[in-house]
Amino acid sequence: MTLALKLPAFDGEEQSGGESGAARSASAGGGARDAGSGAQEPGAGRLLVEYRLTGEPVAHGNYSPSTSRLAFAAAHVVADPLGDNAPGAPAVVDWEHTLEFRRHLWSLGLSVAEAMDTAQRGMGLDWVATQELIRRSAAEAPDGRIAVGVGTDQLPPGSHSLETVIAAYEEQLAVAEDVGAQPILMASRALCAAASSPDDYRKVYDRLLAQSTKPVILHWLGSMFDPALDGYWGAADVGAAADVVVDLIAENSAKVDGIKVSLLDAAKEVALRNRLPEAVRLYTGDDFNYPELIRGDGHRHSDALLGIFAAIAPAAAAALKALDNGDLTRYDEIFAPTVPLARHIFSAPTPYYKTGIAFLAWLNGHQPGFGMVGGLQTGRSLPHLAETFRLADQAGVLTQPDLAVDRFRQLLAVHGVDA
Repeated sequence: MTLALKLPAFDGEEQSGGESGAARSASAGGGARDAGSGAQEPGAGRLLVEYRLTGEPVAHGNYSPSTSRLAFAAAHVVADPLGDNAPGAPAVVDWEHTLEFRRHLWSLGLSVAEAMDTAQRGMGLDWVATQELIRRSAAEAPDGRIAVGVGTDQLPPGSHSLETVIAAYEEQLAVAEDVGAQPILMASRALCAAASSPDDYRKVYDRLLAQSTKPVILHWLGSMFDPALDGYWGAADVGAAADVVVDLIAENSAKVDGIKVSLLDAAKEVALRNRLPEAVRLYTGDDFNYPELIRGDGHRHSDALLGIFAAIAPAAAAALKALDNGDLTRYDEIFAPTVPLARHIFSAPTPYYKTGIAFLAWLNGHQPGFGMVGGLQTGRSLPHLAETFRLADQAGVLTQPDLAVDRFRQLLAVHGVDA
């Protein structure tokens, strides 16, 4: 039986002959869509377009961890539907479904990057809930397949000294050490505000690396993900910032497993990757260009630490299996249709990609409702979510199409749309 429903048009879809906005952006080489570009014609966002599902789930069953790449999925949290998860309120987490989603990722052979930006650090998940999340998830992680975010987000907004920033990092590092998880030293808004030079960054990171008992993953998050991190590493220029990173790693290589880079610029990532010591990994956080970066260039490749892997987990597992088997044609076939979806989910304003991750988890039956801590389910419009639905179908990552259609019809009905 063919599944069909009427969906809101996205970005003038009907006038363009049906090609999706995200597909046009990707084919034109576009990056994150400028949220402020162009005025929409009156009524343009109110068009309904008949859509028939075309995709088949790309993968079924369980997978073993990849033998050729390390692959982390940055997982989201599920909000308790009966909790007071209003903006600014302490997070109330549905622990049962939050942990079940991590078991799903582990069953596909993926490792979990816990308590990262995808889990709404700094956008709804407070430090009390973060500690509980880390402890619960680490207690279930098979074979230590978990790394956890260590940051400074327990500090209140405002100015802080470098020593205060270091103490905040140390408090969170102690939690990671206590549960035996690998630390990811997250980029810090407080450090970015407090530092006046690259030397200030070196002071903080040298102290933390000296204390960690496990090799850490460093974290370079571009300003498109968080404008408060503009100029991180003490340099506005990416090349100059890379010099700081390379020197830091070279002098602490025994303490650094790798660095996660989220700049959404493949050329800049490859340039940094080629400068790293052979034993230090570059974990791509590029949710636009991950297939080519993970595939590699015959000289070096990137491993993965990606938010999009939470949304396309079955496809990621199947593609990595193909890569392990040396089947590059199949690898490309699986990943290629996921890229328009990823570019759409991570389109500007990029911090709201988290809404798309939770939305797909709901469509696929991994959580009972489409709610988020901090009320972040309102971070994307209904037309944007409709395009996410279309592209997820075309990427083969709607694992239960009947359920997905039923749930999206429910969402349309709530918005007053009869489909």
